[in-house]
Amino acid sequence: MTELYIESFNVTSPVGLTAEENYLAVMSGKTGVALHSNTLIHQDPFHASVIDPNLWLSIESKSDSSLSRYEQLIFQSVGEALSKAKITDVKSEDTILVFSSTKGNIGLLEAAASQHSSGDLSLYESAKKITSMLGNPNEPVVISNACISGVTALLYASRLIRSGKYRHAIVAGADTFTRFVFSGFHSFQAISAGNCKPFSASRDGINLGEAAATIVLSRDRAGTGLKVLQGAVTNDSNHISGPSRTGDELAAAISRSMELSGVTGDEVAFISAHGTATPYNDEMEAKAFRTAGLGGHPVNSLKGCFGHTLGAAGLLESAICLMAFQNYLVPPTFGYDGDPVLEGMKVDNKPVSITPRPYMLKTASGFGGCNAAVLFGKN
Repeated sequence: MTELYIESFNVTSPVGLTAEENYLAVMSGKTGVALHSNTLIHQDPFHASVIDPNLWLSIESKSDSSLSRYEQLIFQSVGEALSKAKITDVKSEDTILVFSSTKGNIGLLEAAASQHSSGDLSLYESAKKITSMLGNPNEPVVISNACISGVTALLYASRLIRSGKYRHAIVAGADTFTRFVFSGFHSFQAISAGNCKPFSASRDGINLGEAAATIVLSRDRAGTGLKVLQGAVTNDSNHISGPSRTGDELAAAISRSMELSGVTGDEVAFISAHGTATPYNDEMEAKAFRTAGLGGHPVNSLKGCFGHTLGAAGLLESAICLMAFQNYLVPPTFGYDGDPVLEGMKVDNKPVSITPRPYMLKTASGFGGCNAAVLFGKN
């Protein structure tokens, strides 16, 4: 198997513009989720993780004014990640850009029709615009596969490099907080009445969030000391929004990832879970971990810090958890109340030191019954 290394990463969110700022916020207990009153979004106050205006000024200052809010967010994240990467050939055919998003420029629908064209809503057009601004000659790839988009994009980019077609890949994901997104989840009665409580028996729904995240991959050994192994995607074909009740299909993705990577359960340090704090998702994930032989492993969710960031979630959560993995720590699960969804789950609302083991697992699940898993390791 071709070794695949992580050159750099970035996280841009309501709690910081760099991966380091976000990591320190997580480990110190700072959350981006807060109570908002905005009748343009909803008539009642709601809890969400939204970038404040002052932080947006910093993002806008590094972006082109022709870019939409969504495009500015992703452009800032890519630029920050590239500033720390060793690759010098962003403009080379050896480098491919892969973007993940669930909704992209959907917020433009809330503006007057005269302010945008139908082409502005295309995920590909946004990706092409950013790729062109970076001077990359290749056609970008867009992955939009519900809430597993970020993990799927990472797997797709990994396979492109391993095929020998490219030497480097810039994998970036983003979504913004909009009325369209909020109203959709609210219609499912999936929004928490307060700060969400992942993997708690008393969980009652999600908090939404906005963010961007970028991971730069390379065939060349990189300075982060981290690498991407193998992963897998499955679909449970259960329901348009509800996950499988058994978790068998996510368990299959996890087991296949370990099989392809040559990794046993005893070698996995911890699991960075999807952990949306909805009644069905968290129970399904917990069952899947048990079925895959990882029932006694430490598990965390970052949704209580960043909210559910949709197309950015898989990349954002991977980056933060990889930084913790380097120090053999498990990031806290914000909002966890000590009463687990299933007996025996190892979840904590504080950072936890763990036994040094060589691999970390990231999982994700989404609407339409999709599931994804990927393993990370150290060089």
